[in-house]
Amino acid sequence: MKNYFDIKDKVALVTGASSGLGWQIAQAYASQGAKLALFARREERLIENKKQLEDEYGVEVMYAVTDVGDPENIAESVKKVVDHFGRIDILVTAAGMGNNKPVTEQSTDEWDRHIKIDLSGVYYTCAEVGKVMIEQNYGKIINIGSIHSRVIFPGGGISAYSSAKGGVMNLTKNLAVEWAKYNITVNAIGPAVFATELTTESIEMEGFMDLIAAYCPMQRLGEPGELDGLAIYLASDASSFCTGQLICVDGGWTAI
Repeated sequence: MKNYFDIKDKVALVTGASSGLGWQIAQAYASQGAKLALFARREERLIENKKQLEDEYGVEVMYAVTDVGDPENIAESVKKVVDHFGRIDILVTAAGMGNNKPVTEQSTDEWDRHIKIDLSGVYYTCAEVGKVMIEQNYGKIINIGSIHSRVIFPGGGISAYSSAKGGVMNLTKNLAVEWAKYNITVNAIGPAVFATELTTESIEMEGFMDLIAAYCPMQRLGEPGELDGLAIYLASDASSFCTGQLICVDGGWTAI
Protein backbone atom coordinates (compact mmCIF):
# COMPACT_ATOMS: atom_id res chain seq x y z
CA MET A 1 0.00 0.00 0.00
CA LYS A 2 1.21 3.50 -0.83
CA ASN A 3 2.29 5.64 2.13
CA TYR A 4 0.95 9.07 1.22
CA PHE A 5 2.79 10.61 4.16
CA ASP A 6 6.23 9.18 3.38
CA ILE A 7 9.11 11.37 4.57
CA LYS A 8 11.71 8.62 4.93
CA ASP A 9 15.24 9.89 4.19
CA LYS A 10 13.99 13.47 3.77
CA VAL A 11 16.21 16.07 5.45
CA ALA A 12 14.29 18.03 8.08
CA LEU A 13 15.70 21.11 9.80
CA VAL A 14 13.93 21.97 13.06
CA THR A 15 14.61 25.14 15.05
CA GLY A 16 13.81 25.23 18.74
CA ALA A 17 14.71 21.55 18.79
CA SER A 18 16.09 21.45 22.33
CA SER A 19 12.64 21.22 23.96
CA GLY A 20 8.93 21.90 23.57
CA LEU A 21 7.06 21.60 20.30
CA GLY A 22 10.23 21.64 18.20
CA TRP A 23 11.55 18.60 20.03
CA GLN A 24 8.17 16.83 19.76
CA ILE A 25 8.05 17.38 16.00
CA ALA A 26 11.70 16.32 15.58
CA GLN A 27 10.84 13.03 17.29
CA ALA A 28 7.81 12.58 15.04
CA TYR A 29 9.91 13.03 11.91
CA ALA A 30 12.61 10.68 13.19
CA SER A 31 9.95 8.04 13.86
CA GLN A 32 9.11 8.23 10.14
CA GLY A 33 12.73 7.79 9.05
CA ALA A 34 13.61 11.41 8.26
CA LYS A 35 17.14 12.73 8.70
CA LEU A 36 17.33 15.55 11.23
CA ALA A 37 19.21 18.81 11.65
CA LEU A 38 18.52 20.25 15.10
CA PHE A 39 18.92 23.98 15.80
CA ALA A 40 18.78 25.55 19.28
CA ARG A 41 20.95 27.59 21.63
CA ARG A 42 21.51 24.98 24.37
CA GLU A 43 24.23 22.65 23.14
CA GLU A 44 23.93 20.21 26.02
CA ARG A 45 20.29 19.57 25.15
CA LEU A 46 21.10 19.23 21.45
CA ILE A 47 23.73 16.60 22.25
CA GLU A 48 21.23 14.66 24.39
CA ASN A 49 18.48 14.90 21.78
CA LYS A 50 20.78 13.87 18.93
CA LYS A 51 21.81 10.74 20.82
CA GLN A 52 18.21 9.90 21.74
CA LEU A 53 17.01 10.12 18.14
CA GLU A 54 19.92 8.05 16.87
CA ASP A 55 19.45 5.39 19.55
CA GLU A 56 15.65 5.15 19.33
CA TYR A 57 15.10 5.52 15.59
CA GLY A 58 18.45 4.80 13.95
CA VAL A 59 18.29 7.94 11.82
CA GLU A 60 21.10 10.30 10.85
CA VAL A 61 21.14 13.43 13.02
CA MET A 62 23.30 16.55 13.20
CA TYR A 63 22.96 19.72 15.22
CA ALA A 64 24.11 23.32 15.12
CA VAL A 65 24.07 25.71 18.07
CA THR A 66 21.98 28.53 16.66
CA ASP A 67 20.36 31.77 17.84
CA VAL A 68 17.46 32.50 15.47
CA GLY A 69 17.74 36.16 16.38
CA ASP A 70 21.13 36.31 14.67
CA PRO A 71 20.93 36.18 10.84
CA GLU A 72 24.67 35.57 10.42
CA ASN A 73 24.53 32.65 12.86
CA ILE A 74 21.56 31.19 10.95
CA ALA A 75 23.43 31.46 7.64
CA GLU A 76 26.43 29.66 9.14
CA SER A 77 24.25 26.89 10.57
CA VAL A 78 22.26 26.39 7.37
CA LYS A 79 25.53 26.06 5.44
CA LYS A 80 26.60 23.32 7.86
CA VAL A 81 23.39 21.41 7.11
CA VAL A 82 23.83 21.70 3.34
CA ASP A 83 27.50 20.72 3.62
CA HIS A 84 26.50 17.66 5.65
CA PHE A 85 23.32 16.46 3.92
CA GLY A 86 23.52 18.18 0.54
CA ARG A 87 19.95 19.51 0.72
CA ILE A 88 17.11 20.61 3.02
CA ASP A 89 13.67 19.19 2.23
CA ILE A 90 11.71 20.29 5.30
CA LEU A 91 11.96 23.30 7.61
CA VAL A 92 10.09 23.68 10.91
CA THR A 93 10.49 27.05 12.67
CA ALA A 94 9.60 26.20 16.26
CA ALA A 95 12.04 28.43 18.17
CA GLY A 96 10.21 30.98 20.26
CA MET A 97 9.60 32.67 23.59
CA GLY A 98 6.62 33.91 25.57
CA ASN A 99 5.57 36.21 28.37
CA ASN A 100 2.47 37.55 30.09
CA LYS A 101 2.73 41.28 30.74
CA PRO A 102 0.26 44.12 30.27
CA VAL A 103 1.40 46.71 27.75
CA THR A 104 1.94 49.34 30.46
CA GLU A 105 4.30 47.00 32.37
CA GLN A 106 6.21 45.69 29.36
CA SER A 107 9.52 47.35 28.55
CA THR A 108 10.46 48.27 25.01
CA ASP A 109 13.39 45.85 25.29
CA GLU A 110 10.97 43.02 26.10
CA TRP A 111 8.81 43.95 23.13
CA ASP A 112 11.81 44.12 20.81
CA ARG A 113 13.15 40.75 22.01
CA HIS A 114 9.78 39.09 21.41
CA ILE A 115 9.45 40.40 17.88
CA LYS A 116 13.08 39.51 17.13
CA ILE A 117 12.74 35.86 18.22
CA ASP A 118 9.09 35.03 17.49
CA LEU A 119 8.77 36.87 14.15
CA SER A 120 12.10 38.07 12.80
CA GLY A 121 13.71 34.74 13.70
CA VAL A 122 11.14 32.95 11.55
CA TYR A 123 11.78 35.39 8.70
CA TYR A 124 15.57 35.07 8.93
CA THR A 125 15.42 31.26 8.97
CA CYS A 126 12.90 30.98 6.15
CA ALA A 127 14.87 33.46 4.02
CA GLU A 128 18.12 31.51 4.42
CA VAL A 129 16.63 28.04 3.95
CA GLY A 130 14.46 29.39 1.14
CA LYS A 131 17.59 30.05 -0.93
CA VAL A 132 18.46 26.35 -0.65
CA MET A 133 14.94 25.22 -1.49
CA ILE A 134 14.66 27.55 -4.48
CA GLU A 135 17.91 26.18 -5.87
CA GLN A 136 16.70 22.57 -5.51
CA ASN A 137 13.16 23.50 -6.71
CA TYR A 138 11.54 21.76 -3.75
CA GLY A 139 10.71 22.44 -0.14
CA LYS A 140 8.18 22.09 2.68
CA ILE A 141 8.16 24.89 5.25
CA ILE A 142 6.10 24.60 8.44
CA ASN A 143 6.07 27.66 10.68
CA ILE A 144 4.80 27.39 14.24
CA GLY A 145 2.20 30.08 14.73
CA SER A 146 -0.43 29.98 17.45
CA ILE A 147 -4.14 30.29 18.05
CA HIS A 148 -3.00 33.79 19.05
CA SER A 149 -2.22 34.43 15.40
CA ARG A 150 -6.02 34.85 15.29
CA VAL A 151 -7.48 35.26 18.78
CA ILE A 152 -6.40 36.78 22.10
CA PHE A 153 -6.62 35.51 25.67
CA PRO A 154 -9.35 37.23 27.70
CA GLY A 155 -7.66 39.93 29.74
CA GLY A 156 -4.79 40.38 27.29
CA GLY A 157 -1.22 40.39 28.55
CA ILE A 158 0.30 38.84 25.43
CA SER A 159 0.58 41.85 23.13
CA ALA A 160 4.14 41.09 21.96
CA TYR A 161 3.57 37.34 21.58
CA SER A 162 0.28 37.65 19.72
CA SER A 163 1.60 40.44 17.49
CA ALA A 164 4.56 38.27 16.52
CA LYS A 165 2.38 35.21 15.92
CA GLY A 166 -0.05 37.28 13.82
CA GLY A 167 2.98 38.31 11.81
CA VAL A 168 3.98 34.67 11.38
CA MET A 169 0.58 33.93 9.85
CA ASN A 170 0.91 36.71 7.28
CA LEU A 171 4.58 35.96 6.63
CA THR A 172 3.53 32.38 5.89
CA LYS A 173 0.98 33.62 3.34
CA ASN A 174 3.52 35.91 1.69
CA LEU A 175 6.18 33.23 1.37
CA ALA A 176 3.63 30.74 0.07
CA VAL A 177 2.65 33.10 -2.74
CA GLU A 178 6.21 34.21 -3.52
CA TRP A 179 7.71 30.71 -3.59
CA ALA A 180 4.88 28.63 -5.10
CA LYS A 181 6.59 28.76 -8.50
CA TYR A 182 9.60 26.99 -6.98
CA ASN A 183 7.57 23.97 -5.81
CA ILE A 184 7.82 25.14 -2.20
CA THR A 185 4.82 24.97 0.11
CA VAL A 186 4.67 27.20 3.18
CA ASN A 187 2.13 26.56 5.92
CA ALA A 188 1.76 27.25 9.63
CA ILE A 189 0.46 25.27 12.58
CA GLY A 190 -1.53 27.18 15.21
CA PRO A 191 -1.41 25.27 18.50
CA ALA A 192 -3.50 26.12 21.52
CA VAL A 193 -1.78 25.69 24.88
CA PHE A 194 0.47 22.64 25.14
CA ALA A 195 2.43 21.85 28.31
CA THR A 196 6.04 22.79 27.50
CA GLU A 197 8.89 24.69 29.16
CA LEU A 198 7.60 27.83 27.45
CA THR A 199 4.09 27.56 28.90
CA THR A 200 4.82 26.21 32.40
CA GLU A 201 4.71 29.63 34.08
CA SER A 202 1.36 30.50 32.46
CA ILE A 203 -0.20 27.13 33.25
CA GLU A 204 0.74 27.49 36.92
CA MET A 205 -0.88 30.92 37.20
CA GLU A 206 -3.96 31.04 39.40
CA GLY A 207 -7.14 30.63 37.34
CA PHE A 208 -5.37 29.65 34.12
CA MET A 209 -6.93 26.20 33.88
CA ASP A 210 -10.34 27.77 34.56
CA LEU A 211 -9.74 29.91 31.48
CA ILE A 212 -8.89 26.80 29.45
CA ALA A 213 -12.07 25.10 30.65
CA ALA A 214 -14.15 28.14 29.69
CA TYR A 215 -12.71 28.85 26.23
CA CYS A 216 -11.50 25.49 24.90
CA PRO A 217 -14.43 23.22 23.99
CA MET A 218 -12.34 20.14 24.87
CA GLN A 219 -11.52 21.80 28.22
CA ARG A 220 -7.91 20.66 28.35
CA LEU A 221 -4.35 21.35 27.23
CA GLY A 222 -2.85 19.85 24.10
CA GLU A 223 -0.93 16.64 24.72
CA PRO A 224 2.41 15.40 23.33
CA GLY A 225 1.89 13.81 19.93
CA GLU A 226 -1.23 15.76 19.00
CA LEU A 227 0.69 17.92 16.51
CA ASP A 228 2.54 14.98 14.97
CA GLY A 229 0.01 13.96 12.33
CA LEU A 230 -0.40 17.48 10.95
CA ALA A 231 3.35 18.14 11.05
CA ILE A 232 3.98 14.95 9.06
CA TYR A 233 1.20 15.74 6.57
CA LEU A 234 2.57 19.23 5.89
CA ALA A 235 6.10 17.83 5.50
CA SER A 236 5.02 15.14 3.05
CA ASP A 237 3.99 15.27 -0.58
CA ALA A 238 0.43 14.51 0.49
CA SER A 239 0.14 18.28 1.09
CA SER A 240 1.48 19.25 -2.34
CA PHE A 241 -1.51 21.54 -3.12
CA CYS A 242 -1.85 22.97 0.40
CA THR A 243 0.02 26.23 0.91
CA GLY A 244 -0.39 29.57 2.69
CA GLN A 245 -2.54 28.11 5.47
CA LEU A 246 -2.60 28.44 9.24
CA ILE A 247 -4.13 25.23 10.59
CA CYS A 248 -5.10 25.38 14.25
CA VAL A 249 -4.77 22.41 16.61
CA ASP A 250 -6.70 23.82 19.51
CA GLY A 251 -9.48 21.58 20.81
CA GLY A 252 -12.01 23.80 19.01
CA TRP A 253 -10.91 27.10 20.57
CA THR A 254 -10.91 29.13 17.34
CA ALA A 255 -14.19 27.57 16.20
CA ILE A 256 -16.04 29.74 18.73
